[in-house]
Amino acid sequence: MRRSTTTIIPEVAVGTRGAMPASSGAYARRKILALAQETDEPILYAQVRLTHSADPALPRPAVAQANMDVNGRPLRAHVAATTMHEAIDLLQARLRERLIRIAEHWEARRGGAPLKQPHEPHEWRHGSEPTHRPQYYPRPPEEREIVRHKSFTLARETPDEAVFELEAMDYDFHLYTDADSGQDSVIYRDDAGYRLARTDSRPRGGGPVVAVPLTISEQPAPRLGVDEAVARLSLTGFPFVFFVDNATGRGNVLYHRYDGHYGLITPAR
Repeated sequence: MRRSTTTIIPEVAVGTRGAMPASSGAYARRKILALAQETDEPILYAQVRLTHSADPALPRPAVAQANMDVNGRPLRAHVAATTMHEAIDLLQARLRERLIRIAEHWEARRGGAPLKQPHEPHEWRHGSEPTHRPQYYPRPPEEREIVRHKSFTLARETPDEAVFELEAMDYDFHLYTDADSGQDSVIYRDDAGYRLARTDSRPRGGGPVVAVPLTISEQPAPRLGVDEAVARLSLTGFPFVFFVDNATGRGNVLYHRYDGHYGLITPAR
């Protein structure tokens, strides 16, 4: 990234939880401030949370998370490592990659240029960087509950825009409304790039034209009740289940949380 001629020094708030070196907070703050020197888009605010788990069963107990305001655009990253300083280094690298991608996206939109095609530097590919994600706590199925239910108006986006949102916010998946078909859809990473699932698998208008490497599921989302979705998630062991709720007819996502419980995302009516 190009160095800014005028750098805005962001406010960086750091919170810690668990046993870690006393220098961890200051180290994280320095790493975030260093990023502000590398980007033309001003970082207005950053919040960092450092957590070290006391569970000896976790091979990567140090977790570092960051939420940033980059010139009015939210950006997020979430990593895990064996030590807290390693986690902070990985967090900085992950945020740097996302800042590069945001800069390329904004530049393309300002100039009307298409997004980069696959196999170019900094492309939108899942395999381009290690995930270093925290492990799911192995909570027994009989103890799991839906402890978080989020309901909001889904963004109306193209698949390219949905991928950008997924990457900028470091999501495992992104639930949105497809701009062309109006279908509730979910996009997520796979080994080939990204995969799109929709409430209705039948193509409309020949399918989306995208710049990212994308495959489309040929199967429509199953129609389930929430209890049935819980049973399916427990049985398959998948990170999430995308389904059409029997009661509302809308696309929902039930997912594993890192604490071993479940979260549920539903569109606002």
